[in-house]
Amino acid sequence: MTRAPVTAPVVRRRGGTVTAYTAPAVKTLSSSDRHLVRRFSWGLNPALAADVLRAGGARKWFEQQLAHGSVSDPSGVSVDGWFPTILQTPEKIFTNQRDEVQGSWEVAQDLSRWTTSRRIHSRRQVHEVMTDFWSNLLNVSLFHDDAVFWRMDYDRTIRARALTSFDSLLRATITHPAMGLYLDNAFSTKAAPNENLGRELLELHTVGVGNYTEDDVKASARMLTGYRVDLWWPEFKAYYSPTDHHVGPLRVMGFRHANSAADGRAATSAYLSYLANHPQTAQRLARRLCVKFVSDTPSSAIVSAVAKAYLANKTAIKPTLRAMVAHPDFDNAPLGKVRMPIEDYVASVRALEIRLQKPTTDRSFARALYWHSAQAGQAPFEWPAPNGYPEVSAAWASAGRVLTSFGQHQDLACRWWPIDQASFPSEGSLLPPMPATLQQLIDHLALRMLGQRPGTHISQGIAHLLGMSLWRRLTREDVDGRRDYWLLRRIQTSLLDSPIHMHR
Repeated sequence: MTRAPVTAPVVRRRGGTVTAYTAPAVKTLSSSDRHLVRRFSWGLNPALAADVLRAGGARKWFEQQLAHGSVSDPSGVSVDGWFPTILQTPEKIFTNQRDEVQGSWEVAQDLSRWTTSRRIHSRRQVHEVMTDFWSNLLNVSLFHDDAVFWRMDYDRTIRARALTSFDSLLRATITHPAMGLYLDNAFSTKAAPNENLGRELLELHTVGVGNYTEDDVKASARMLTGYRVDLWWPEFKAYYSPTDHHVGPLRVMGFRHANSAADGRAATSAYLSYLANHPQTAQRLARRLCVKFVSDTPSSAIVSAVAKAYLANKTAIKPTLRAMVAHPDFDNAPLGKVRMPIEDYVASVRALEIRLQKPTTDRSFARALYWHSAQAGQAPFEWPAPNGYPEVSAAWASAGRVLTSFGQHQDLACRWWPIDQASFPSEGSLLPPMPATLQQLIDHLALRMLGQRPGTHISQGIAHLLGMSLWRRLTREDVDGRRDYWLLRRIQTSLLDSPIHMHR
């Protein structure tokens, strides 16, 4: 006997009641301006487009962003006070956990929430993007059992140097207690050198595989001895231990140093500076920058141009980025990069112009967003291995990842979850002059959310989903929720699901 299929009723749950505000007018950018801003921001929206237009175009905006300290950022600064736990000293975070006052994982989650909130709201978008890039290159996994106590300080270390020089950044991060604990250098001594950090420094952080030998790895590990971190015994502290530092001549690739002092910090600094300024490091970093911001398969021409600028400017980051943006290849690949899940999530919140407020409960948007990013598989800083999250499109183009993002688009556009301590644009302020055709409505919403009209195929797809013609005349009552709650949500969700939004 066969059983007749049972069709479950479609449950259409309206979103919750939200705090609404009047959205600003739509601002549009040229295609080349959109391209640069998409690559160097966490998502284009009318507020960012207005900033670009005020600057006189994307190139001038980019220059302003490189001097990030001079960019007024009240919305970003307001976020800074939302998660005071991340401002605690490493020792305080440790003692709170030891005394069962607060778990370090709770502070780590707050760092993730604060980071995502800043990416959503800060006007210093290039600084936020570059902080993420360097954090991924010099990855220290957020929930590492020992490094977690120092992870918040490590984040401040990278943020302070994200637009300075790689030489400065490398010396500060490799000798940082968080890195030492994560890659075992904190317990490495001249009597028992641990090669983990010495190897990853060469393999992942600087010159790359094929440019060093096993003898170089051993010498690299010996040079890094002396940077110690104690947690439980005899007391919580980070310090330099001359008695644990290997003394004597060392050679790593072309670097030679007498290393005759018990205090090896000067020798280590010279070693790290050598690696930062090495031509192979320049090539490797240039390629990684181009993979992140230009194409999964950048040409040798742009990689060489970026590497040349990097070396000519003694590893300074700003002229290196300028060389990449100025190269003709930069403009040749619009929408050529798949957005990573966290990029998609932040860009979706920005496209929907959701304004977060100071969280007061675990249901507050700024706190609940952690679970969204974790569900997507890319909460900030949680990649467990030292090589960081993959930055090529193929790593983030699986059916599972895409469907997860689609579900989150629906959560946000339908105002299902999270919605507490956040304000949303009023429906009426999102609409074009009404009545309007469906095509006019789609175009108007797409200009707000994507910065451009969606084109024929996406428009026809939305019309098919809605079961109506693109030339159907719609009134305000049809769209603003009084007659049909879902029409506007379906268009917004479909635009977020579109290839234009899923790429940057």
